[in-house]
Amino acid sequence: MKYMLLTYLDEQEWLALSEAQQKEEMARCDPHVQWLIGSGKMLGGAPLYPTSTAATVRVHDGKRLLTDGPFAETREQLGGYTLIEARDREEAIEIAAGFLGDGSMATIEVRPIVELGPDLSVQPATAGVTGDKA
Repeated sequence: MKYMLLTYLDEQEWLALSEAQQKEEMARCDPHVQWLIGSGKMLGGAPLYPTSTAATVRVHDGKRLLTDGPFAETREQLGGYTLIEARDREEAIEIAAGFLGDGSMATIEVRPIVELGPDLSVQPATAGVTGDKA
């Protein structure tokens, strides 16, 4: 089953780090990323540019409404994503925890991906996901 790991962090705290400190923080995840790639569990992922580059789009009464920045102003922003293949929710949580260490700046949200068939129907493997093991 596919899971999306959404990485949240305090963007101002991250941007206050020097480039060397940011690289050091990213390098702490490298062994885990290499293991995920080698095991075939890593399907994709990337950090995101700062929220100052974001745009939020809505349509209301047929008119496009554009707002610079993210949808909500919060202390933590979405800083990146990782798409993984995991046997079940517990394995997905273990994989997410592998990105974090003591004092980590990040929080990771783990969400199952709804897989759609060619006719856009929900495939049986993901139908009725309730947080229990698949």
